[in-house]
Amino acid sequence: MIPNASRTQAEPCGSAWVKVISIGVAVFPDGLVDMRVLLIEDDRELADRVAQALRAENFAVDIAANGEDGQHLGETEAYDVAVLDLGLPKVEGTAVLRAWRSAGRSLPVLILTARDGWSEKVEGFKAGADDYLIKPFRVEELVMRLRALVRRAAGHAEPRIHCGKLVFDSQIGTFELNGLPLRLTALEWRVLSCLALRKEVVVERGDLLERAYQGDAEVDSNSLEVIIGRLRRKIGHGMIETARGRGYRLTAAGA
Repeated sequence: MIPNASRTQAEPCGSAWVKVISIGVAVFPDGLVDMRVLLIEDDRELADRVAQALRAENFAVDIAANGEDGQHLGETEAYDVAVLDLGLPKVEGTAVLRAWRSAGRSLPVLILTARDGWSEKVEGFKAGADDYLIKPFRVEELVMRLRALVRRAAGHAEPRIHCGKLVFDSQIGTFELNGLPLRLTALEWRVLSCLALRKEVVVERGDLLERAYQGDAEVDSNSLEVIIGRLRRKIGHGMIETARGRGYRLTAAGA
């Protein structure tokens, strides 16, 4: 079920206005996290308001207040997408982005800035940006853009990802099996969504554990096998293949 939009409130954030909208674009079981986002923004009030709005839409958000810290987090932590301001202290935003790309970091990056000149946009795209959003902005649009970036980064142009009898709607976060809603626990949803976004490709065990447990330090690696076992019973044993010593693959061949 997707609820109708509610609780609309426009609030000032420094020099920018952010329209915070609970749009109900996704309903997930047990309060699970939709995506892990790195937000690099030196305006603390703006950063807090954006993070609060994103968390209300089931995003996990880490905030860095300067380019140096943001660059380090982007190089050492696993994120699905980054939101990057340009005018940052210590290290400027485009320098952060160039450093990531030079180091082979391919995570999608959306530039969020008050600079609306075309030359600044060109500079950002040349540095490796994937999208651009000008302040003031609506969080409703930011949410949709972030989900679209992650979907396209996984190689999917359309929001509905088909794998045999299984369908994953990456825009609203729901699964269907044989045309019927598929009920999943939080951990099952995290693992299956990661596999679905990279269907027919082996996903490493470490990536799945990171996705399932959101970086929790105390994780029993055997718990992943338990989750995979439950998913196989729900969608069919042949749909999730084991790549010994590596990880798992969601495939339509076993549907």
